[in-house]
Amino acid sequence: MAIEVELKFPLLPGAMTVEQVTDRLEAIGARPMPSRHQNDHYYAHPDRDFAQTDEALRIREDEHRIQLTYKGPLIDEVAKTRRELEIGIDSAEIAAEILESLGFRPVRVVAKQRKPFELSWQGISVEAVIDQVEGLGDFVELETISDTDSHQAARDHLLALATKLGLEQSERRSYLCLLLAGETGPT
Repeated sequence: MAIEVELKFPLLPGAMTVEQVTDRLEAIGARPMPSRHQNDHYYAHPDRDFAQTDEALRIREDEHRIQLTYKGPLIDEVAKTRRELEIGIDSAEIAAEILESLGFRPVRVVAKQRKPFELSWQGISVEAVIDQVEGLGDFVELETISDTDSHQAARDHLLALATKLGLEQSERRSYLCLLLAGETGPT
């Protein structure tokens, strides 16, 4: 079973800038990829509170593809580590109509400009991204895919990479949770 292991770091005012992070990534061999805009449409289950179960269901509209994604409950106390199931789809509108016909309701769209980097660091493939999230600001995400038995080693690998890049104070909440917290108060 594929497990997504992710660390997210806000770039707070007075801390590192996007340019500094970009320079540090490139200094360790990260290869910049074309930036792209993403809209993530999140949905609520008709009978289950995803906020309580730590699950998520989204339709991602990317400049290059559309995906339907289920994210399972978090399984790690430090990183955002969870099972992720993803499938490419042809139409975000039809997928939304299917979900809404089944009783799912739209929660919020998270819009971001994403600047991805490909990186092989100490033998592990890592996707590093710099996200400019509407309503939240700038973030750095470090992500790798693992299996059930080695997700803690993958997490430790990402933590070491974060230290190498000078990233501190990871944020475990999703962009959706952060945006909703801004609307309704702290979570």
